[in-house]
This record gives sequence, C-alpha cells and structure tokens, in this order.
Amino acid sequence: MAQRFTQRRIFSSSKSDPIASDPVNVVSTVNSSLEGSAPLDAGSSIRKPISLWPGMYHSPVTNALWEARSSIFERLSDVPENAPRQSELVTKTPSKSRTSVLYKFSDDYILREQYRNPWNEIRLGKLLEDLDALAGTISFKHCSSEDSSTRPLILVTASVDKMVLRKPIPVDTDLTIVGAVTWVGRSSMEIQLEVMQSSKETSDPSEAVALTANFTFVARDSKTGKSAIINQISPETEKEKLLWNEAEERNKLRKKKKGEQKKEINDEEVKRLNELLSEGRVFCDMPALADRDSILIKDTCLQNSLMCQPQQRNIHGRIFGGFLMRRAFELAFATAYSFAGSAPCFVEVDHVDFLKPVDVGNFLRFNSCVLYTELENPAQPMINVEVVAHVMRPELRSSEVSNKFYFTFTVHSDALKNGLKIRNVVPATEEEARRVIERMDAETERS
Repeated sequence: MAQRFTQRRIFSSSKSDPIASDPVNVVSTVNSSLEGSAPLDAGSSIRKPISLWPGMYHSPVTNALWEARSSIFERLSDVPENAPRQSELVTKTPSKSRTSVLYKFSDDYILREQYRNPWNEIRLGKLLEDLDALAGTISFKHCSSEDSSTRPLILVTASVDKMVLRKPIPVDTDLTIVGAVTWVGRSSMEIQLEVMQSSKETSDPSEAVALTANFTFVARDSKTGKSAIINQISPETEKEKLLWNEAEERNKLRKKKKGEQKKEINDEEVKRLNELLSEGRVFCDMPALADRDSILIKDTCLQNSLMCQPQQRNIHGRIFGGFLMRRAFELAFATAYSFAGSAPCFVEVDHVDFLKPVDVGNFLRFNSCVLYTELENPAQPMINVEVVAHVMRPELRSSEVSNKFYFTFTVHSDALKNGLKIRNVVPATEEEARRVIERMDAETERS
C-alpha cells in the first residue's frame, strides 16, 4: 500500500501586512493514504507560479518564508524596468519588521529528519542557511513600499557578526527564531536574530536563547547598481533603543577598522612571526626531529568544488548567501573531524564579510585548513578552521576570493577522557604565520 507524503507550510498573513507578527510555522507532515495508490506528484507542493520561486533550492523554512513574502514579490514583479526609484521614505518601528519562525520538531517527524545530524542534534549548516533567509525576509519587509509604481531595491547580505553557540540544540524539541531590524544607516541595516529553544528546566527566558546573530544587509538600486537610501527606523522600547545603540557602536567600529591604514611590521611582530615559524622550519628541514604532537597547517587541508546552479539563486539571480554559509560550515566541520579524530562540537563562527557576489554558472572552490589550535585549557581545546571561497572563471583564467569564514570547534569531553589528544598546528611559511597572527589578533579584539 502506497503512502502519500505531503508538505504543509502554515503561516499567518494579511493583505496589509504580508508577513504578520504571528510565527511562520514550518510544518512538514506525513499523511497515510488508504484511498488508492496514485503516483506521487513531485511538484505538488509548489502552489505559486514559477516566477515567484527564483531558485528552487529551499529548506522547509525558506519555502515558508518565500510564501510569506510572495504578495510583496508579486507586486514588485509587475513594476516596469524604467520605473522611478522610491522618492518618499518612511520611518518604521522594529515591530513592523519583526518576524518569527517556529519549527515544530517535537511532533513533526519529517521536519525533524530534515534537520537531524548523526548525533541527534540540529544540522547547524542548515540553521545558518535559514538564518540568512529569515534576515533577507526581514530586510525585504522593512524596505518594502506601498507605492507599486517605484522600482524595487536589491538587498544583499554584506556581513554577519560573530555568532556564538551558547548551548547544544537538540532536534527533538521545538525551536523558534525571532528577528527584526534593529539599526538603519543610509543604505544599510542590521537585523538581529535569536534562536530560542525552551525546555522544562528552563525558567529564565534568557536561558532559552541558544544563539544570537547580527546580519548586515545593504541596498542597491536595481537599475544603476549604486547604493540606495532606505526607510529609517524608530526604536520604541528600552530594549530596542539599547539594540540600536549597540549596533551603532558596531557600525562605527567597522568604519574605523576599514579606514585604518595597514601598519608597518615592528620588531615585536617579527619576533612573533619567528616564534610561530620555528617549529615549522624543523618540519621542513629536519622532519625526523619534528615534534610528534604538532602538525603543519598544509597537512590539515581539505577542499571541494562545485558549479553554482540556478536552483541555488536568490530573487536577484545570484547565489543565496545562506547556501554559501552552509557549504563552508560543512567543509569546516569535516576538516575539524578529520583533524581531531572525533566528532567536533561547534563553538562559534567569527565575523563574515561577503566580499564578492557569486553568480549562477560560477565555478566555486572552497579551501579549508586548521589554522591554529588553543590548548591552554585541556578540558576544552579549541580548533580554529579557516574556509576560503574562490570564484573561478576558467574562460578568463581568473580566480577571486568571494568569502572567508572562520569557525571554532571543540571536542566532546568523553573523547578527551578516553585519551584523545589535540595536536598543535604550526605554519611552515611566512604567509601562513601572518594569517595565524591576524586571526589571533582579531579574536583578541572581539573578546
């Protein structure tokens, strides 16, 4: 007897507010059908015209978000190319863009299976992908205008601030992501997302927060490609004002760092370089005498390559940023796994800048390595993994760095109790040593 599988995505919306404040419920259910053995329709869950689905590469949550904002997209898809840009800006409150997504893991088996990793926790790569999708939806909502005669904006992910996992996220308990625009500049905005998972032991609401993420989006004119002015924001509550002030400080710090000139190498930095390279030189010149508890950076490397397909594009025709984050995370996880010899535990992802756009048809290569380890705390050694994404164009014989990702992992305490030992990682070249120092200094500044 055949079983019929259907997917339902339930969300609240209205004509005046395409994405209502009620949670977007991400639901995937199995219905046992005893009425017959009709063949499964692989496209039966797609209820919108194909023009509303620019890229079919979606998780259940991105499907729900696409449908939730489809009324805005329908209106914008009818705007002619030569339409004027938005002239009148409005000031919105954070509550106008606030959106939440509910994962009913506790009673939805198929949804749970789509997000479960081999250790019965959530697949963090898919979660990062969903966070980017939700941030995009929130930015889309904040910048939307009731004037259907003006041309739409192009909204892209510019950067993601450091994300620290506060606690493991099991996949058998309901999960909620809540986010809103917290700060707006001239053509950029910051969106804060909170991943929350409550349990019977959780009494304090703050204890339910498993992860906080701050995404920065920038707006571009869809015709000229230049930066575009966006709607401003007016925080109302004390918390919203606090979040605005924190985001303002982060923005000032980013501008300050961007404007800083590269400083000359001083004697102290030369000393640090030589100290880092001392063991690496032994590996290169006298490998038989090298420290057996150390390993060269180049011996921890992994890589993978892929063609960017149309199914992975966003509404602007470029590769979905969340897809890149997921692929980078999964390669970083594999790198840490093959290095440590035990399943790693994700700790944090450092600040990510999206340097170059990635287009459909691009040849994308991810290179990863363990950049350095932190062994000062034997109970929780840290494994710092670097992933660099290159956009290659063989016809033009060109290769450009699109993104750099920095992930930190540790290992389970049980593995350490059973005798697992994490090795020290050393650079063999001056270029590698500079990368290590740069990352160590960045970590120190943000701690």
